[in-house]
Amino acid sequence: MALDIAVLVSVGRHPASARNRRAVLDARALELALNVPGANIHLIHAGDADEPALREYLGMGVERLSVLGVPAHADVLPVLVAHLKALRPALVLCGAAAEQGAGSGELPYRLAAALGMPIVPAVAGFELHGGRAQLAQALPRGRRRGVEAALPVLLSVDRAAPEPRQSAYARAQRGQIERIAVPAAPLWQPPGEEQPARKRPKRLKLISGSGAERMRAAQGAAASAGKGQLLVQPEPAAAAQAIYDYLLSEGILRG
Repeated sequence: MALDIAVLVSVGRHPASARNRRAVLDARALELALNVPGANIHLIHAGDADEPALREYLGMGVERLSVLGVPAHADVLPVLVAHLKALRPALVLCGAAAEQGAGSGELPYRLAAALGMPIVPAVAGFELHGGRAQLAQALPRGRRRGVEAALPVLLSVDRAAPEPRQSAYARAQRGQIERIAVPAAPLWQPPGEEQPARKRPKRLKLISGSGAERMRAAQGAAASAGKGQLLVQPEPAAAAQAIYDYLLSEGILRG
């Protein structure tokens, strides 16, 4: 019997051009699913079925994409929960966070809690053996940790997962997009309140070096502010008088 794997995908955004594209982490999640022999992959998106970027997922080799018709700024959680409960997949894969919108990374955890599934975050790879998943979990500094979980389980995929394959244009155009009507979803209300970002204080430039170098830097800063005096090869008495006058003006010495 083929293993049912649900892969949740979203619309990404290119960081330079701001053009819509397939999301990097979701594409890695789909790549992991495509590497499971004989798996029955259910590609699912909650949003606009007319978004052209969705076909980039079909170009990776999946024949069908199911789109749950949810308007913009709606809460996709109840819609995804109802669809996945009816589907009953053994594995649910998704990226750790979206590239657009809030991108908080909360959805995998909220979804796992609503489905009553365990969740393993930061997954870089997995193998299936006898109803259990042996997972490689990404840790800081390139380390990996082995984790074992019983099916069904929800896996949140990390950037350490394998690079996704290129999307073929012909496959993308041949793939089918199935529009699924769903009940009206409530608008998603982010926690807290929005306010303008505070202006960050400027970082002070740290001056390192010997005492003489720091003094020269201080004198240069004072000169740039219009308080300095430039002396070119002065007589010793004139140089001493200029230094004395400077120390008096700065309050270091008292006359």
